[in-house]
Amino acid sequence: MADKAMADKAKADKAKAEREIAPARVFADLHLHIGRTERGEPVKISGSRDLTFRNIAHEAAVRKGISLLGVIDCHSPGVQRDIEELLTRGEMTEEAGGGIRYRDTVILLGAEIEVKDAGFGIAHHLAYLPDFAAMRDFTGWLAKHMRNVQLSSQRLYAPARELQAEVKGRGGLFIPAHIFTPHRSLFGSCSDRLGDTLDPGMVDAVELGLSSDSRMAGYIPDLDGLPFVTNSDAHSLAKIGREYNELRLAEPSFKELSLALRGADGREITANYGLNPVLGKYHRTYCLSCGSLAEAEDQERCVQCGSPKQVRGVLDRIMELGEQAGRQTPFVPDNRPRYVYQVPLEFVPGIGRKTLDKLLDQFGTEMSILHDVPAEAIAETAGEAAAAMIASARLGTLALQTGGGGKYGKVAPRQ
Repeated sequence: MADKAMADKAKADKAKAEREIAPARVFADLHLHIGRTERGEPVKISGSRDLTFRNIAHEAAVRKGISLLGVIDCHSPGVQRDIEELLTRGEMTEEAGGGIRYRDTVILLGAEIEVKDAGFGIAHHLAYLPDFAAMRDFTGWLAKHMRNVQLSSQRLYAPARELQAEVKGRGGLFIPAHIFTPHRSLFGSCSDRLGDTLDPGMVDAVELGLSSDSRMAGYIPDLDGLPFVTNSDAHSLAKIGREYNELRLAEPSFKELSLALRGADGREITANYGLNPVLGKYHRTYCLSCGSLAEAEDQERCVQCGSPKQVRGVLDRIMELGEQAGRQTPFVPDNRPRYVYQVPLEFVPGIGRKTLDKLLDQFGTEMSILHDVPAEAIAETAGEAAAAMIASARLGTLALQTGGGGKYGKVAPRQ
């Protein structure tokens, strides 16, 4: 009995010590695709060939300054072979708290999965598993319900609730992806309510997507109690970190992210950094016949050509759902993390590849340039115009041109 009491006390002391580790700022982008394996096998067909597991880790660690990544094609056997080789060579290591470490960056192992429940539309969901063994086991289950488990974002021939149960049964996290986009998303193309196809109790967070923000999502009562995450959905190395999250974690790991999503033990999401929604390529309704954007939320026909063939934009779909729910103004609870409009450096006029390389050589990472480097120092390297644009981006005062119809909005050049 004495031995058991001592063991219990040691366990409690260890748990207390872990809780008391001072959390620090960690930037996290939790939705990155693999374009090809190291052997050139396709994974995400529309992804860049440069998007390999190793290249993603190196870009994030060395150039972007992002410490926690979610690579959501790790269910692919070809990607798993790459990971195993990196671990065997000692270039990467498995973290005790979950994830694969490369330098100061930790990669969480995820999968993006397409589901179509009977009577509903298509939705994409993100699943994150705590370690390599759990992801391999999950792949074994997916292979029984999927035609090509090697590729990204493939259709699962099983209900969404069954997918949730399989993820949670392996200790994983379940997050519906880009929930408002017109194609392959929970509210954009699948259903009107969270509970139509999902068990709300097994949803750990929702991903807002590039064309919405926390205020817009506040029109949907189903989302009131859920954490929001903002991620890049990167299909190229340059797009890593175009949206990201600021977290307070003791270290970058699966376990710490899980605590942050629950707001437990001092871990939390402190900010969502995302594009101003007007820069998103699906922000407004657009006409399939002539490609013009809608000028009003309730516009039934294109004002340019009169066609009724339109794809409803994110803003217009959210307002429709808010009206259905009887919510006229958005609800943003006091504990909701701040949403910061962030303009990635590649969006800033006057900052091309050469200028960006100069800035990175001088200041280290993109996160440092966006958040910490004084505008005066940026001007010495990139010029007054580029520095003024970055300063305006920090203040949220850049002039923007609205996106839609599959085309991103733009930052207007300074006059």
